[in-house]
Amino acid sequence: MKITSAEFVISNSEVSKCPKDPLPEYAFIGRSNVGKSSLINMLTNHKSLAKTSSKPGKTQLINHFKINNNWFLVDLPGYGYAKVSKKSKETFQQFVTDYFEKREQLVCAFVLIDIRLEAQKIDLEFLTYLGVTEVPFCIIFTKADKIGKTRIDSHVAAYRKQVLASGWEEMPQHFITSATESTGKEELLSFIDEINQEMFKNNSF
Repeated sequence: MKITSAEFVISNSEVSKCPKDPLPEYAFIGRSNVGKSSLINMLTNHKSLAKTSSKPGKTQLINHFKINNNWFLVDLPGYGYAKVSKKSKETFQQFVTDYFEKREQLVCAFVLIDIRLEAQKIDLEFLTYLGVTEVPFCIIFTKADKIGKTRIDSHVAAYRKQVLASGWEEMPQHFITSATESTGKEELLSFIDEINQEMFKNNSF
């Protein structure tokens, strides 16, 4: 898939106010400072479609971007150590769970993981939440340019071990990416394109 258009549509904190368009949605979420905005900008060929910041926790709303006029990329608030007030964090955590549990257009969630780090408890807990909620998801390992190829393989293997130890029967489908070097871009967009084609062919939307 080649992205020829990407436009911001709406930001809000209520699922009921999300776009009514009957189009498939792909949600991107991860811990604060995982490189989500940079990844989104790389995928969409935009330098500033999603706002990047040196301060974790910049995204605090549900952000919809219409891609190629036939699907939505949804940028969700990060979780973890974002420097926001406890009340604010509770609020956006609630509307994030509302989104996952009520949004019928959601096709797949992409959970972003910094490949340089060991498996974090909060990430494993979030994967479990998606599993219990029956939300289809994939893992996107980010910042692959920061470590060598051998370490990438060993880090993924270690992560797989932790995922299986936390109750999963198999490692979820995953992608290795680098926003800086555009690693994984083609594979990720092809994955989305294949799902979209199948859904439109079956009149799922």
